[in-house]
This record gives sequence, structure tokens and C-alpha cells, in this order.
Amino acid sequence: MRVWGLKTCDTTRKALAALREAGHEVTFVDVRESGIDAALAAQIVALSGDRAVNRASATWRGLGAEERDAAPETLLQRHPLLMKRPVIRSGDDWTQGWDDTARRRWL
Repeated sequence: MRVWGLKTCDTTRKALAALREAGHEVTFVDVRESGIDAALAAQIVALSGDRAVNRASATWRGLGAEERDAAPETLLQRHPLLMKRPVIRSGDDWTQGWDDTARRRWL
């Protein structure tokens, strides 16, 4: 299982702890350090559409109007901190966020 997020994000930390406690072997990728490449950005947007970008974040509020109009894939590549966290993948199964649906799927 692979989890993308931020090591400083409370939601990501909660998800990682719960996944490990449930017995999952987790490989964590901090997007602040590694970034988001084009293939991953495309997969995330295919999974969540426009919701892949966290428009409530401080990073979003700091963007200019022109940059906000960019495609979600482009936004995630340029500003990985905009990704709604965490993104979890195991095989062909993906989730984004740590809501009830994601918890039911993985725990």
C-alpha cells in the first residue's frame, strides 16, 4: 500500500496510524519532498475530478486568479500542497481523503 500526503498533515498522520494499526504495510510519500509527477496527477484527477484540489487551503488562497484557472493536473504538479490528502493506493484500488468511505475500504 502506498500513501501520498504530508508528514505534517494531521489527517495524513491519522490515516497512516490507523492503516498500520490495521496491519497494512504502508509506504509513505511526502509530496512536499517528492512532488507530484504528471502520471500521478492524472491518476488523482481521474479518481476525484475537481475535488482532487483542496480549494480551502492556504496554498489555494495564495494563488493568483490566472493560476487558479489551470487544469487540476497542472495545479497538482506545480503546487503539490494543493492535493486533498491523503491519497491511498493498494493495487488498482485508490481513495483520496480520510472520510468514512476511505476508512471503510481500508480498515
